[in-house]
Amino acid sequence: MKKTTKKQKALIIVGATLFAILLFMLIINIIPPKDNVESNPFVVGEGELPMIAAHRGGGECNPENTMLAFREAVSTYGTQIIESDLYLTRDGYLVYNHDSYIDETCNVNGDLTLDEVKTLCEDEGKRHYIEDMTLEELRQYNFGYYFEDKNGDRIYKNDTSFVSKGLQIATVDQLFEEFYSSNPDLLFIVEIKDEAERGYEACRILNETLEKYPEYKDQIVVGTFHDEIELELKEKYPQLLRGAPMGTAAKFVVTQMLKVNIFDNGDFACLQIPTSYDVGVDISLDKETYIKRAHRRNVAVQYWTINDEETMRQLIEMGCDCIMTDNPELLKSVLDEYR
Repeated sequence: MKKTTKKQKALIIVGATLFAILLFMLIINIIPPKDNVESNPFVVGEGELPMIAAHRGGGECNPENTMLAFREAVSTYGTQIIESDLYLTRDGYLVYNHDSYIDETCNVNGDLTLDEVKTLCEDEGKRHYIEDMTLEELRQYNFGYYFEDKNGDRIYKNDTSFVSKGLQIATVDQLFEEFYSSNPDLLFIVEIKDEAERGYEACRILNETLEKYPEYKDQIVVGTFHDEIELELKEKYPQLLRGAPMGTAAKFVVTQMLKVNIFDNGDFACLQIPTSYDVGVDISLDKETYIKRAHRRNVAVQYWTINDEETMRQLIEMGCDCIMTDNPELLKSVLDEYR
C-alpha cells in the first residue's frame, strides 16, 4: 500500500477544515434564528410597500415638529409613522424638537434672520434650552417662524393666528390625544434625547402617558444614544419596543455581512440605519440581504433620512419596511406609482 506523504496529509487536514467550516456556515444559516420580538407592527407583510415615516413630521412640507406638520403628514400624505425626538421641559413635559434648544425654529430671539440666529447659537451660553424653560414659556413662540414654502417665502413669519394653526411646540400627550380616536393604528418612532436623571424621568413620563393611550403602547418604538437610558428602558419598561442603538446596529450589520447572525443576541424591534456607514471607507447598507436577514428575526428595517426620489425607489424595490423622510409628499407620490 502506498504511504501518505506529509504533503498529502496536510492537504487532507486543510480539506477537512474547509469542509467543517462550510458545513458549520451551512448549518447556522439553515437553523431559523430566534425572533428578537414576538410581535412587531413595524414589519410590513411580504410584497407590501414600505411605510412612510414623517421625519419631524415632514419638515420640508410644514414647520417641523408642530401639530400642523403632524396633522398634514397623516391626513394629507397618508403617513403611517410619526418620527421625532423628545426633550423634557423644566416643569416635566415631554415636547417634540430636534435640538436641545429652540432658537433655530421659532422667534425666541425676536426678528433676527436664521443666519443671524445660527451665528448667535455658536455661543452655547446664548441658546434657549428646553430644559431651562416651562411649557407655558415655550408656547409663547411661533414655531413656524423660519419655515419657507416651495417658493422660499416665510409664510408664517408674521402670522398672528399661529396658536390656532398648531404652530406652537407640541407635547407627546397632545399628539397621542390628537390621533387616538381617528387613527388608532398610527405608529410612532421617538428618541429620548435627555440623559442621566432627566433621561430616566423622560422614560417614566413617556410610559405614564402611554398608560392613557393603551393601544399606542404596542405601536411605539423608543430609541436613545445614551447607554444608561437604553438600560433603563430594557430593565424597567421591557414592554416597550426599542430601536437598536448605534453600536448594536453596527454589530447586527457585521454579523449579517459575515452570515453568522445566529450569534446576534439583540432584542431590538427596529433597525434604523442610513443607506451607508462612513468608517473611513463607505460601507453600503442598502442591500436586500440585510433586510431579509433582519426579517428572519422579526426586525423591521427603517432607512433614514431619504429625501430624493431615486433612493426612495431603490429602497422600495429592495423591500424595506419604512422610509423616513422630511418630504412625505414626495414619498407618497412615488409610492402611489407602485400601488
